Amino acid sequence: MAVLMLASASGSPGVTTAALGLALTWSRPVLLVEADPTGGSAILAGYFRGDAAGVDGLIDVAWAHRDGSLAEALASLSMPVPNTSVSLLTGARGHTQARSLTSLWEPLAVALKGLERSGQDVIVDAGRLGLANSPEPLIYGADLALLTVRSDLVALSGARSWAETLRSSFHVMGVEQRLGVLLVGEGRPYTSRNVAKVLGVPVTASLAWDERSAAVFSHGNQPGRHFDGAALPRSLRAAQASLESALAVSRESLDEVSVGGGSR
Repeated sequence: MAVLMLASASGSPGVTTAALGLALTWSRPVLLVEADPTGGSAILAGYFRGDAAGVDGLIDVAWAHRDGSLAEALASLSMPVPNTSVSLLTGARGHTQARSLTSLWEPLAVALKGLERSGQDVIVDAGRLGLANSPEPLIYGADLALLTVRSDLVALSGARSWAETLRSSFHVMGVEQRLGVLLVGEGRPYTSRNVAKVLGVPVTASLAWDERSAAVFSHGNQPGRHFDGAALPRSLRAAQASLESALAVSRESLDEVSVGGGSR
C-alpha cells in the first residue's frame, strides 16, 4: 500500500483531474485527499457538479486532531464516491481556512501512512507548489511524489526550478527514487525523454491529452459509450502499472537502506 502525491509547479497541468482519474481507475481502495491550500473543492464543484455540498473535510479533521482522534476522523469524515472503492477527503473551503491546517500536515502524513494496515492506498492532490500553507510534510512524506507537468516549453520553463528544488530536497533525505514526473500530453510537442532531460527527473508515467474524457473527471460530463477505450482512460490504466512499478522500486530501495545502515 502507498501514499502517492501529485503537485504542479505552474499553470494548470491537470493535477486534480489526474488525481481523481487515477483514484477512480486504481485497482485497490483509495483515499483521495484534497490538500490544495488554494481552498474550495474542485472535485465537489466539478465531478459532483455541486451536488455534494456540506461535506466534512480537512478542517474537521484538524479539529479532530486537536481532540486526539485523527485516525478515527479519517474514516468517519471521508466521503464515499458512489459505485467506486474511492473515498474523498475534501480540502479547505477557502484559502483563509488553509492557515488552520498548517499544524495538521505533519501528523496527517503519519496517519495516512498508517492506512496501510486497512488495505487503503492514498492519493494526495497537493495543488501548486510554493503557495502559502503548502502541505510540505505530505509532499516529502509520500512514497512517490509526482511533479505534474505538460510537455510544452512554457510548462517546462515554469517547472524547471521546482524540479531542481525537489530533487535537491529528496537527495538530502536520501530518497531520490521517491521523486518522478507525471507528464500530461506527451508529444505536445516534447517526449518523455526530452522532459526528463530538461527537468533532471525521470518521467514515471504519462497521461494522454484527451479533453473530452478529461471533462468527465473535471466537470462531471457523462462518459460516452466507448469511454473506457478512449485515450485518457487507457493511459490512466497504463500509468497505474508504471506507478506501481515505481512504488515497488522505492519500497525495495528503502528496505535496503534500512537493513544496511538504518533509515535516513
